[in-house]
Amino acid sequence: MKLSILDQSPISTGRTAQEALNASVELARLADELGYTRYWIAEHHDVSGLACPNPDVMLGMIGSRTERIRIGAGAVLLPHYKPYRVAETYNLLETLYPGRIDLGIGRAPGGSAEASMALSGNFLENVRQIPEKLDELLRFLHHDFSEDDMYARILPTPVPDRAPQPWMLGTSEKSAIAAAEKGLPYTFGHFMSDQDGPRIMQHYTKKLAEHHPDKVPKKIVTVSVICGETTDEARDLALSNKLWSIQRDKGEGDGKVPTVSEAKHYTYSDEEKEKLRNMRDKSIIGNPHEVKQQLEQLQTLYDVDEWMIVTITNSYEARKQSYEMIAKKMLK
Repeated sequence: MKLSILDQSPISTGRTAQEALNASVELARLADELGYTRYWIAEHHDVSGLACPNPDVMLGMIGSRTERIRIGAGAVLLPHYKPYRVAETYNLLETLYPGRIDLGIGRAPGGSAEASMALSGNFLENVRQIPEKLDELLRFLHHDFSEDDMYARILPTPVPDRAPQPWMLGTSEKSAIAAAEKGLPYTFGHFMSDQDGPRIMQHYTKKLAEHHPDKVPKKIVTVSVICGETTDEARDLALSNKLWSIQRDKGEGDGKVPTVSEAKHYTYSDEEKEKLRNMRDKSIIGNPHEVKQQLEQLQTLYDVDEWMIVTITNSYEARKQSYEMIAKKMLK
């Protein structure tokens, strides 16, 4: 089983955005040392509590601080950008860090309607143009425009020896079908979807075989995991994560990840207690043995050999320790 990391650069209570971003760099360095396959960083816009609106900038720094691990965006939100600019940026990263760059592609806004308007105008219209934008991006990456196309005469320089690896990210059957039709690897966000993930991944595999019978399916499932030395410790760490989600949904607080103490002393309504139970059902929480067991159970359901782990805790040190314990247990 391969393990990778998705980092949303969360800002904890009492910490700054700068500290959160520095913690992300340190996490990538640790992942490189521990043997994780990939480190991807997410894109969010004007979302309180999340520090990274621009994965491209962070990847430039992270690439210089790591040696082996593949690095990438999880994801570049393509509706906001011109394909040529995306191709230029990731060609540049691939030139700097050859054989290590993943270009995750997403369709979500990554923020409020106002932030989307400020970034790229009519977001819904941009989403409708995604199939054409995706085709254009892939043609720029592989330089295979028809000779009579206007763009055949330009290159997204610098052009690396090998193109960055595109991935389609999503949480629905629609995104899985789009990935299959384009012949792209697919990453499913189990941690943020209430849909039947195993069925969606099966459908992706089937459709990919229909459209591209020569391609071997590459699949990743992203899951929320918190590992502690004991089950109780993991549950305590997870509680602050869950309260963070509840507060964000209600627009409470400053958007930062609360402490375990705050989470324990918060007065939860009956509805919020039900939300806690539902969130626990979508997460893997436990000691190293329990985490390994639960991941193996999910692996049987999903039939994938790579898992991308997102871990959000108030303590950046606890987050690192969670990844360390998982690696020690599973990456031997």
